[in-house]
Amino acid sequence: MSIEVQHISKNYGSQKALHDLSFRIEKGEIVGFLGPNGAGKSTLMKILTTYLNADSGSAKVNGFDVATQQLQVQQSIGYLPEHNPLYLDLYVREYLAYQADVYQADKSRIAVVIELTGLQKEAHKKIGQLSKGYRQRVGLASALLHDPEVLILDEPTTGLDPNQLVEIRAVIKAVGKNKTVLLSTHIMQEVEALCDRVIIINEGVLVADKKLENVVTLQQEQLLEVEFNVAITAAQLAELAGLTSSKNTAGNCWELLFSTENDARTVVFDFAQANEFKILQLNQKNKNLETVFHELTQK
Repeated sequence: MSIEVQHISKNYGSQKALHDLSFRIEKGEIVGFLGPNGAGKSTLMKILTTYLNADSGSAKVNGFDVATQQLQVQQSIGYLPEHNPLYLDLYVREYLAYQADVYQADKSRIAVVIELTGLQKEAHKKIGQLSKGYRQRVGLASALLHDPEVLILDEPTTGLDPNQLVEIRAVIKAVGKNKTVLLSTHIMQEVEALCDRVIIINEGVLVADKKLENVVTLQQEQLLEVEFNVAITAAQLAELAGLTSSKNTAGNCWELLFSTENDARTVVFDFAQANEFKILQLNQKNKNLETVFHELTQK
């Protein structure tokens, strides 16, 4: 019950969409799949859901090969695409009953997924009457109907208001405990709220695969804001071990960038003590997921 990608490459003519991409996601993991527009995220999801064939490499979903066991792969996956295709003239229950027939799922699952996705008050309406947020819920309910082992969710919270966001995040978090979940989004807060791990690709190449708690250490850089009690020169600061750049921001205030695994604050404290300076302020600017994403994907 996993997603396994081994050396997948895909080209569109002369354009490389994916290049030698490899990773594995186990049951119980909710993994954020990130990358700028055009990075190859949708291409990979289409390969995993059997809509596209890779040019080289292999991929398995729930143990089934996406190239040779397409039907078994499709039966194993619950897929919510970014542009959620729905039959707007059907009632919610009618649409889910139709989907249950497609998946050959037990009709008792309809009531389960309606409750799970919070559609009870809207289930009597036509899909065309629903807000965009509730249409997303219908798409998620459909993806969960056949109780798949693997969920692939492309921008699952598009159009949801803040209250709905909390509810749908709770649903994904709950079902993710027993499933393999690959979640693509541009909303970094979404990843921080939902995911255990982050995979980042850029121009079709894997640039990061880390546990979320470790993601800010992807770059061993530390940025300190320091104010001294006297004027300091850049030449004096050059003595600091691990210093890669310094910028005077105002008066005796500096931004100091270090490349080191050690705590750069101790280096600054030792420097001030040795030169009999005083530190009036020292702030460490911690990196967040958005900062790391920008550093890894900027051209």
